[in-house]
Amino acid sequence: MVQNEVMVDGEVLHCIGCGAAIQTEDKTAPGYTPQSALDKGIESGEVYCQRCFRLRHYNEIVPVGLTDDDFLKLLSSISATDSLIVYVVDIFDVNGSMIPGLHRLVGDNKVLLVGNKVDVLPASLKKKKVADWLRQRANAAGIRPVDVQLVSAKTNQDVDSLLVNIDKLRKGKDVYVVGVTNVGKSTLINQIIRQSTGVKDLITTSRFPGTTLDKIEIPLDDDKKLTDTPGIIQPEQMAHWLEGKELKLVTPQKTIKPKSYQLNEGQTLFFGGVGRFDYVTGEDKQGFTVYCENNLYLHRSKTENADEFYAKHVGGLLTPPAAENVDSFPELVAHEFKTTEKSDLVIEGLGWVTVPAGVVVKGWAPKGVAVITRPAMI
Repeated sequence: MVQNEVMVDGEVLHCIGCGAAIQTEDKTAPGYTPQSALDKGIESGEVYCQRCFRLRHYNEIVPVGLTDDDFLKLLSSISATDSLIVYVVDIFDVNGSMIPGLHRLVGDNKVLLVGNKVDVLPASLKKKKVADWLRQRANAAGIRPVDVQLVSAKTNQDVDSLLVNIDKLRKGKDVYVVGVTNVGKSTLINQIIRQSTGVKDLITTSRFPGTTLDKIEIPLDDDKKLTDTPGIIQPEQMAHWLEGKELKLVTPQKTIKPKSYQLNEGQTLFFGGVGRFDYVTGEDKQGFTVYCENNLYLHRSKTENADEFYAKHVGGLLTPPAAENVDSFPELVAHEFKTTEKSDLVIEGLGWVTVPAGVVVKGWAPKGVAVITRPAMI
């Protein structure tokens, strides 16, 4: 329990933005708010901690001392409940959205898998094919969902049908919404609240990881509740290495426009200064398709000159990172793969390159950010 928690009518007061217990003593701890702001919040009926206030009004992140263990302890209590688990993943960053050992956290409860941010995928994609592909990715991670549904919390696409599906599958039980940070979980909860009550943007949302700090409970019609849980921090996500403006340059804001390249052996594509793709060996004039934020600068060069080119232009021609952040930005590390089928080479949180079978390629990402291959989504 946080020291000096604020009590109102005998109950601990919680921030309606992130769920943290409100306190007025420790500026570095979750739930801090100045007394003057607290008084105004109590008077208006909407109490936000200082962190959420700054996020909502200035998009400014304030670090707090919550550890990975804190998140896992909050989530592990779900295994003792009899409930429906709504597991939200970012369809743009599926591997970075996977929670290792999810069933150990949620016990025997049924899982509804929700692929969020479907609005960023090319419109030509068939939803059923993407949903089937997402189920296969979940199965490969040891997750056996009872159903898979695609939505866009940002555009409210298919959120109404998701609510119908949740009500059908929960069978009078409580609902817990889980996911890693930055998958749009709180945005989805806000859409649910808006459709249920008409209140807009109640819960704090941000591109920054770790916005929700404690469980947020929303009453359902039958005296049960829907609970938004904190996002588990996935340290291999790109979001943990970029500033706010930089993160916007790599996070898709609109529908992705695929970019196709005919590459020969020994050619390189730079993703700004945050990633790199090398075509190592294979036939000439092979087709490669890049899926990333439309405004991210892509540059083609010869692999033999790539290291020198990066050292000269990172922070300038190759941004992000911005020039002032180059010294603190992790070095790019290479990961080499040989494909046996049409595959996606994925740099988590940045995007992917669809590559043909029978080639050797390298993906470069900041040290600590995962690079993988998977069966091609498209």
